Amino acid sequence: MQRDLLDGVVAFLRVAERQSFTAAAAELGVSPQAVSQTIRQLEARVGVALLARTTRSVSLTEAGHRFLAEAKPGAEAIASAFRAASALGGRPSGTLRLNVPRIALAGVIEPLLPGFRAAHPEVTVEVLVEDRLADIVGDGFDAGIRLGEIVDADMVAVRLTPPEPMTVVGAPDYFARNGRPTTPADLRDHSCINFRNTARGDLYRWEFAIDGREVEVAVAGGMVVNDSGLLVGSAAAGLGLAYTLTSAAAPLVAQGRLQQVLQPFCPDTPGFFLYFPSRSQVLPKLRAFIDHAKSVLGG
Repeated sequence: MQRDLLDGVVAFLRVAERQSFTAAAAELGVSPQAVSQTIRQLEARVGVALLARTTRSVSLTEAGHRFLAEAKPGAEAIASAFRAASALGGRPSGTLRLNVPRIALAGVIEPLLPGFRAAHPEVTVEVLVEDRLADIVGDGFDAGIRLGEIVDADMVAVRLTPPEPMTVVGAPDYFARNGRPTTPADLRDHSCINFRNTARGDLYRWEFAIDGREVEVAVAGGMVVNDSGLLVGSAAAGLGLAYTLTSAAAPLVAQGRLQQVLQPFCPDTPGFFLYFPSRSQVLPKLRAFIDHAKSVLGG
């Protein structure tokens, strides 16, 4: 599209609607002479007269009628686009698209949604649950939620939850059959449920802190999953030990379906962060969600 293609169109529409250069100029906040000059430049680009002028009246030529019929809907559409975009810059509204790992559902997303939706009914929340680290810009998300340690350095990260420890859990009947590990080295004698990293394709190594050192342990067992809910559920079913966030296992621990082991060796994670590409892109819908999350989760 030519850079000057729309120059003068608004002035022409105002003159055509008011049938007066003076009235159009007053509405546009310029002089009648400025409007007349703008229309002449528009007609020069079009290559034909659009308005017939006399000392007492202004009327449309045949070309002017045709130009008005084509240009008016387009100008109204552009005005509507400005209003729609401006509305998103005022009160929270529109669709808030979030990319979230399954492990963040119970401890982060589910506690936030009822209060946020009640406070901001004009915001539609769309949550896509996946454990891969998505390209939130390329995939059209407003923000993502991940553990702090896997948020890219070029993202703006906002803490949602405090740091929390990892844990190793198993079902009571599993421990009754196989005993309880007392050190990470004992895991070689246990059936462990592996978690496959879908982004890289490898198996997640269990992380422990031993004598002030960070140690990664490759475990083995009869199951491999790529879903955090299935990971914890499989452990509760007695299929092996699972390594997960303490908050993810907490409900089943409280019910007595899971028991924790190796707690002295389990390190803290940084906690969950909401991340997005630039502070300049924070629309009211996302700012409102961040403020609500901080008030509820205390991050």
